[in-house]
Amino acid sequence: MKRQIPLFITFFVGTLLIFSVFIPPMETLGENFTLFFDIIAVFAFFLGAGNLVRVHVSKLRKRKADWGFSIVTLIGFGFMLFVGLLKIGNPGGIAADVTAPGSWFQEMFNYVINPLQSTMYALLAFFVASASYRAFRAKNREATILLMAAFVILLGRTPLGMMLTAWIPDSLSIFQIPNMAVWIMNSFNLAGQRAILIGISLGVVAMSLRLILGVERTYLGGDDSG
Repeated sequence: MKRQIPLFITFFVGTLLIFSVFIPPMETLGENFTLFFDIIAVFAFFLGAGNLVRVHVSKLRKRKADWGFSIVTLIGFGFMLFVGLLKIGNPGGIAADVTAPGSWFQEMFNYVINPLQSTMYALLAFFVASASYRAFRAKNREATILLMAAFVILLGRTPLGMMLTAWIPDSLSIFQIPNMAVWIMNSFNLAGQRAILIGISLGVVAMSLRLILGVERTYLGGDDSG
């Protein structure tokens, strides 16, 4: 019985949401269920926050490697939680939006989180360049084509690429490096992306049917799957 009830709930809700998409009178019911899912997601955030604190407190207690970073994580988490819940510095008071201009919460995003994100992306550029050098070695025909396409796209995103082919007349503008980069992105790359999305969609449909029909049961906590 402990397994039959979750299976029935999954079948009922999954079937109801499918019908709500294709049957207009049931659309409102589907929206109500979506609201329930949002409420459940809020509790998932609480679980995630609790797990974050538990993991880093345990790391501090056992003095594991790089435990100093756990101190920074816990201090940052506690500070953001404190200023967000109490709306510290918020010009509209406790009832205003937490991201209102001037609030400490928003200021931390503007002057701490955003610069850190920019720094991480700047560092990633060097890692991408290093990985590209190792991956794009022209060892065979496919790798050579990949190397040439990557070179055209990278060069087409810079002013140098525009300068190198600026002499080509407008009647042959397709051979200008920036236009070639756009053509590759809008043709070959877009076709590949759509193929991947179609494959992902078919996988989602297949997994959804397995869940609704009770074939996939790993979410119940066991290893059996029908």
